[in-house]
Amino acid sequence: MNNQFKKRIKEQEEVQEQEELETVEEPVKEDGPTTAFFRKLFTEGVVSKESATDMLPFLIFLCVLGMIYIANSHMAVKNIRDIDKLNKEVKELSWEYKSLKADLMFKSKLTEVARKVDTLGIKELIEPPKKIIINRK
Repeated sequence: MNNQFKKRIKEQEEVQEQEELETVEEPVKEDGPTTAFFRKLFTEGVVSKESATDMLPFLIFLCVLGMIYIANSHMAVKNIRDIDKLNKEVKELSWEYKSLKADLMFKSKLTEVARKVDTLGIKELIEPPKKIIINRK
């Protein structure tokens, strides 16, 4: 009987050694520091599956606030660009107004008007105008 027990013990030891060899032969993947940190945080730390699901509405609220913040900044940049564009347009229109006003002032001088009308046969008066008085009697 001793031999049967020895055989069984040897067989169990051989099975255990084979299992150890199989586990040793498998490549063990070492996690990076960030993966290990998050795994430890979620399994052993403060955050668990239940607490994560409890925090879900707050996280969604924070995401919505972030999107509103981003949209607001995009709108502000767009408004600034529109304001700059309108300022440039106002400056151009102001320059155009001033140049047209200067041209009109130049063309409305007496000498310029006389030169333009001279082609039509109308001449500038040399004598002062005479006043005509009509008596009604």
